[in-house]
Amino acid sequence: MLLPDIVSFAARKTPDAPALFFEDQVVTFGQLDEHVRRLANALLAIAAPGDRIAVLSENRAEYIDLYYGVPAAKMGLVFLNYRLNPKELTKIVNDADARVIFTEPKYLDTVTAIAAESPGVAAVVVMGGDPTGNHLDYDDVLGAAADAQPDVEVLEDDLAWLIYTSGTTGMPKGAMLSHRNLLMSTLNAAVNATAEPDAVTLFPWPLCHVAGYVFPICHLVGSPVALMRAYEPESFFAHIERHRVTNASMAPTMMNMLLDHPKIGEYDLSSIRVLGYGAAPMPVEVLRRSMERFPGAGFGTGFGMTELAGNVFGFSDEAHQAAIAGDTGVLQSVGQQLPLSCVRIVDDEMRDVAVGQVGELVVLGDQVTMGYWNNPAATAEAFAGGWFHSGDLAKWDVAGNCYIVDRKKDMIITGGENVYSREVEEVLYQHPAVAEAAVIGLPDALWGENVVAVIQRRAGTDATEAELIAFCRDSLAGYKKPKRVVFVDELPRNAAGKILKRELRDRFA
Repeated sequence: MLLPDIVSFAARKTPDAPALFFEDQVVTFGQLDEHVRRLANALLAIAAPGDRIAVLSENRAEYIDLYYGVPAAKMGLVFLNYRLNPKELTKIVNDADARVIFTEPKYLDTVTAIAAESPGVAAVVVMGGDPTGNHLDYDDVLGAAADAQPDVEVLEDDLAWLIYTSGTTGMPKGAMLSHRNLLMSTLNAAVNATAEPDAVTLFPWPLCHVAGYVFPICHLVGSPVALMRAYEPESFFAHIERHRVTNASMAPTMMNMLLDHPKIGEYDLSSIRVLGYGAAPMPVEVLRRSMERFPGAGFGTGFGMTELAGNVFGFSDEAHQAAIAGDTGVLQSVGQQLPLSCVRIVDDEMRDVAVGQVGELVVLGDQVTMGYWNNPAATAEAFAGGWFHSGDLAKWDVAGNCYIVDRKKDMIITGGENVYSREVEEVLYQHPAVAEAAVIGLPDALWGENVVAVIQRRAGTDATEAELIAFCRDSLAGYKKPKRVVFVDELPRNAAGKILKRELRDRFA
């Protein structure tokens, strides 16, 4: 089975059922299936099997055509993050040796400049019309292509998506995801969920993020997805009301913004049955507020990463309810392994650690990336010992729940003691003045590193550095409390809302 087969199977069963809602557009499964065939045939006329095809755009309906249509042509779709600057994008396009770039008018000048610096780029295709008339128009390209099965043999291990990691620790690396990787990740999520015939899923994430695997998950069971152009709280509310959305997911920072929005009570959000969260650790205090605000909704979370093509852990609504009724500490976990996941927590010698001990999370299985594009050294390092090294520090409890303690490169060592930033952040989030918190380690001649908290305060509050340090002292060992507190207007984030601690370390070092 191949990635585009998900759409063709749904189109055979329910061709007139909606697959996508976007602004005023409704795309049925039959229409999406036709778009995928035409796009694959169009690409085979301007590129060759095995080529890479890049896309630089914010969310739009045509992006979903690319999700399936590029792999249907035996080509790899390169996701370009529109929040990167042109120099960073040019490096990625050249590293991937992209043959074609799809874009929209908003980014056409940027893409034109990138193409001028990228000798491998043979064509630029504009979605939504080309105001300059100098490039290929997406609708014209599709309209001129044959509506027939592409004449190309695609294999399960062929590259389907090439997603460059967010670069929280340096230059992004291209994670190669095959049809097999994406299908296994899709199945792993689908077998752990209950398919409901009237489900409508809201997608607020940027499509250049691996969170886009939500589309194959929903389309596998014939459910539509309502796609937001970009995340904005009031638009989120409006989408739920307009499309009677039943399922939605978001990053913790998105949830925080929703809960604090003054218009949250002005929209009918009663259709919501499931709220998921992920991409970054959810502070327990934010989760509690969310469950109080949406008492009729089930909550769930997952844990995964780009290199895993999606999630390998899941924490169900049943587990959330049991935790609220008893051990609330388990709410800090990411739950248990999904049915098709194979995960260990190991020490530096690849030995399994005991329950309660911290080690690195390693993963094995068909959803794990084939490796990093054009980077054999990084691939070898990531797969040392035969398992994929996530870079996340974690621990088990006796019930088999996994707790993500920190990123390995974010762990702070002060005076020889290990400090896990998430533990300090959880305490800070309990203070009423803290809207967002990021804890980092900064160099210190005496202690090696100092614990530093970077805080975004809630509007109308004026908590001081001394107040927050004293607040942490009540709950943490002396060496864990922040030595410094820095206040900022906004924390830097990647496209998925994850706080970029590397940027904070560079800024305040």
